[in-house]
Amino acid sequence: MREHESTHRDVPIRRHRRRFDDDPPAPGRRGRLTEDARARLTARRADTPDPQDLPDGADRWSTWDDGEHGPLPRPNWVITELAAVDHELGSVKTGKEADVHLLRRSVPGTGRECLLAAKRYRDSDHRLFHRDAGYLEGRRVRRSREMRAITARSSFGRNLIAEQWAAAEFAALGRLWAVGAPVPYPVQRTGTELLLEFLGEHDGTAAPRLAALRPGGALLRDLWRQAVEALHALAGQGLAHGDLSAYNLLVHRERLMVIDLPQVVDLVANPNGPEFLARDVRNITSWFRARGLPVELADTDDLLADLRREAGLA
Repeated sequence: MREHESTHRDVPIRRHRRRFDDDPPAPGRRGRLTEDARARLTARRADTPDPQDLPDGADRWSTWDDGEHGPLPRPNWVITELAAVDHELGSVKTGKEADVHLLRRSVPGTGRECLLAAKRYRDSDHRLFHRDAGYLEGRRVRRSREMRAITARSSFGRNLIAEQWAAAEFAALGRLWAVGAPVPYPVQRTGTELLLEFLGEHDGTAAPRLAALRPGGALLRDLWRQAVEALHALAGQGLAHGDLSAYNLLVHRERLMVIDLPQVVDLVANPNGPEFLARDVRNITSWFRARGLPVELADTDDLLADLRREAGLA
């Protein structure tokens, strides 16, 4: 006896044919596709590469077509071809809210490739947003249900926060890169994954954090000058890093680069903005002073006053 046949002879026979697993799905009564939509969907499916056909041991096809893209003009090293593939090369950094992995994107058969830093925010079961309440001031969502979930820190709410942080970081990086600030180019965002310019060498060696270095003399003074310029670039856009320290500044070929901007603070919209700005300044001046920079060069009060004027707060 077949699994789905009834043993009760008095059950009325159904007049429609029973579906089997290999039957094509019947169209529903609601949401039927128009002929034009059906044709577009068919064409899109035809153009989508088969995951089983990944070449060269790649881990996935390029996600370029699915993501939000970085600002124009786009650097010429960015690979936009949909035939490109991504190779996972390993972990670069583990953080409080996200992990960074090294990715190689290439176009098979052409020799074109680039290294990317894939920053991936963790799912709600493993994420710990560090003191996030103050950073989220000034960030609002339109739907009251979503705002309640964020306030309650439910699983759904934490996922929304992750999306907010990823979107805020991507937008800030694009905005800062467009005005020439020392930040990595934001290639694309897909959900809570950011693909960023990899700051490092061609062999995959990442640029060191400022905290790992012991610069002295002329290099120390030059890095201080660059740090001040970076702070001015952020303040000029009405932003504070929000968590600036020697741990989220990289030194790439003697150029100071600002990273880790998910908690970026709008100095006007966030009522705590001036306090975050002051903390950024204290953190960075303290680090440089401890490495031997003269106090008269790294004056906290003078730098903070300059940045407040730059941001229009004074």
